[in-house]
Amino acid sequence: MHKYFIKVPWIITKIFPDYIWSIPTSEKIIYLTFDDGPHPEITPWVLEQLNKYNALASFFCIGSHVKQYPNVYDEILNSGHATGNHTQHHLNGWKTATDEYLKDISQASHFIQSNLFRPPYGKIKMKQAKGIANALGVTKGKIIMWDVLNGDFDLSVSEEGCLSNVLKNVLPGSVVVFHDSEKAFRNLKQVLPTVLETLQKQGYMFDKIRL
Repeated sequence: MHKYFIKVPWIITKIFPDYIWSIPTSEKIIYLTFDDGPHPEITPWVLEQLNKYNALASFFCIGSHVKQYPNVYDEILNSGHATGNHTQHHLNGWKTATDEYLKDISQASHFIQSNLFRPPYGKIKMKQAKGIANALGVTKGKIIMWDVLNGDFDLSVSEEGCLSNVLKNVLPGSVVVFHDSEKAFRNLKQVLPTVLETLQKQGYMFDKIRL
């Protein structure tokens, strides 16, 4: 039994209505997101796969990785995708003091200019959430969660299981989490091309988050 939800229960979205879990739409649009990059080899591979299907996506980047691989980050932006802040050091909000957490986000904002924020592990305190806009340096920050977590990062999840987690749970407007990280690449390299091909054949388009 996984310690996380593949499909986020509706009750959780009602408890935290200010967070973005999915994006209402009457069109067949899916919002693919990639966490924990940029990575010097994996992120360019992801960009190549997306380009094959004219797909746009959103990349929630770790500030320290952007600092280390600025050219890869620029490649994400130059390819037309959205980026978001994922903290400077991938901090767990539940285990981090609010001041320290917001300072870390602010540090990342020097490398990632965006009004989009995704908390690592999806864990953030209410007090932290209230300070997001100021930490990002924007008028209004958007906390982007998800409604489908495919488990590509979980070494106990097979490629087939990861693929099934996506295809059985997506709906128009779904926000789907992938990871452009070394740990996830075993699943990602098998699953992402199939997801793109299968959903496109079903009439879906892939867009970046525009909020």
